[in-house]
Amino acid sequence: MGPHPKRKLSKGRRDRRRAHDAIGIPHLVNCQQCGKKTLPHRVCPSCGTYMGRLQVLEIDDTPAA
Repeated sequence: MGPHPKRKLSKGRRDRRRAHDAIGIPHLVNCQQCGKKTLPHRVCPSCGTYMGRLQVLEIDDTPAA
């Protein structure tokens, strides 16, 4: 058996500890190349550039069949 708490943790103390666990909304930035909203420090999914200068992905606009 593992260790058990010696005293019961009150609901207020438990909830105060969990106050910072909520997931916030993602911070979006405009792509420098195409202007669409993307997550920071990631390759733009619409144009395939990183930081507005490196062409990292080849984006194919034809729909997949």
